[in-house]
Amino acid sequence: MKTSGLDVHKDSIFCAIYDGKSYGAVQEFDTFTNSIKQMGFYLHSEGVTRIAMESTGIYWIAVWNILEEMGFELILVNPFLIKQMPGRKSDVKDAQWIAKLLHKDLLRGSFVPDATVQKLRTYSRKYMKLQQQITRSLLKMDNILIMSGIRISSCVSNIGNKSVMKIIDSLIRGETDPCTLSAQVYGNRENKRNGKLHEALTGNMQEQHRESLAMEKELHDLLVIQSERCLAKMEEICNEEFSEELALLRTLPGISLISAMIIIAETGANTCTERSRSMKAFENSGKITGWAGLRPRNDESAGKYKSTVITKGNKYLKSILVQTAWAASRTKRSFFMEKFNRLAMRKSRKKALIAIARKMLVIIWNVLNEKSGYNPTLLPVYNPEKLTSKVRYHQREIERIEQLISRKTA
Repeated sequence: MKTSGLDVHKDSIFCAIYDGKSYGAVQEFDTFTNSIKQMGFYLHSEGVTRIAMESTGIYWIAVWNILEEMGFELILVNPFLIKQMPGRKSDVKDAQWIAKLLHKDLLRGSFVPDATVQKLRTYSRKYMKLQQQITRSLLKMDNILIMSGIRISSCVSNIGNKSVMKIIDSLIRGETDPCTLSAQVYGNRENKRNGKLHEALTGNMQEQHRESLAMEKELHDLLVIQSERCLAKMEEICNEEFSEELALLRTLPGISLISAMIIIAETGANTCTERSRSMKAFENSGKITGWAGLRPRNDESAGKYKSTVITKGNKYLKSILVQTAWAASRTKRSFFMEKFNRLAMRKSRKKALIAIARKMLVIIWNVLNEKSGYNPTLLPVYNPEKLTSKVRYHQREIERIEQLISRKTA
């Protein structure tokens, strides 16, 4: 059986064929659609059925989609796992090396979701990017207000609320009276009573500040409209394809509708052909936590752990899980709040938050895999070996403290 390895670049694709004994001539193709189809016809004529390629940025996606429609069995591989020896690297040798590893079944494929999840993921990642741009736009508007002497951000906790937006619209229209501006602020009674809000809205708005503020406000409004369109598309897809998974995820504390949709988009909750098991792409909860980059790295030598820093992983999933972990750790009378408080006593709050995010991802895997909602009455299952080691550790600490006390009293 012949296999093929593709070394995909921005403008070129190097295609190598391996039959178990020797390599065929390495062909170079362009990355245009017609050229990719010609490569597919060439591989069909050579009797190739299995193809492997590296996940190089976004360049592999178009190649994957076209070859998948042509009926090939495809494998996407992390480039980190198939590195060549130093000094022996070239585009031709890369393609041959990938084909050889594929023929010997030494490659481990990466997770590639189906078309529906890819569509949902496109909207969810665009939404997350838009939220970052909205935050930057709000900071720019605040900087313009500060340059004009208006310090509204010193009196409100969120510069993106409706009151601040009304004040910005009034300033763009030319309104500068602090009494009129302060009347548009909802609540904030303490600052209104002591005069701080009046002082914060007293500034020197010049023409260039007003024009800059108007342009930035237009950009902010456009970003808000686009993010709302992305949300509408995400809700439409999730209600049609993932209504059950969406309801299951929302049983967990700290997970809102938006975060549930993003988790489904990144994990591909419904990626198997049999609806009885949804998390087929990940064998167990440990696999998905490692894939998300929430598991400590494996760096042990001579029985000693050199580093427990978390690994790199899916940055979109990690980001939303950290946010949901923070919300869950602030939910009163929840397991996550108690766990966070216990961890924060012996390690930094940031490390404790990462631990809660990993714990939430483990629960998410079980909820989606077993098709059952979150049950807060269930107790977590611990590894007996880890419990034994912890008991021994605490016993040694008690003995050490007793020895210190006996030395001081002697």
